Amino acid sequence: MKIGDVAKRAGVNVQTIRFYERKGLMEAPPRTASGYRQYTGEAVRRIRFIKHAQELGFSLREIHELLSLRVDPHTTCADIQQYALEKVEDIERRIASLTRMKRALSTLAERCGTDRTLGDCPILDALEEQDPKVAG
Repeated sequence: MKIGDVAKRAGVNVQTIRFYERKGLMEAPPRTASGYRQYTGEAVRRIRFIKHAQELGFSLREIHELLSLRVDPHTTCADIQQYALEKVEDIERRIASLTRMKRALSTLAERCGTDRTLGDCPILDALEEQDPKVAG
């Protein structure tokens, strides 16, 4: 298959495939005599794997590690489960952090009013002061 065919089947654009190759998530395929890259069905499966892993919140570095674990004959399903559980913990930490940010911004927004001037804006003042108490 040519790169455009792979992109269409995998639901990505051609630049995404080239990006994955540059990042080492995919090997560059062999080329035909005329210079076209010649992909197999495995490329489509690998791209779909990468995209699904990204949708679950895995970074490209983590996906690279998952791909390595996938081909390691010593890897067990329990190893992958542990990797997934660690990712769940990471997501929970990020949710807690985002919740704190939301609360802080909501508090600042409530302090604002339509009768305040720009020089008396609590949001701008808090950002300028970088007061850690505001984020709590």
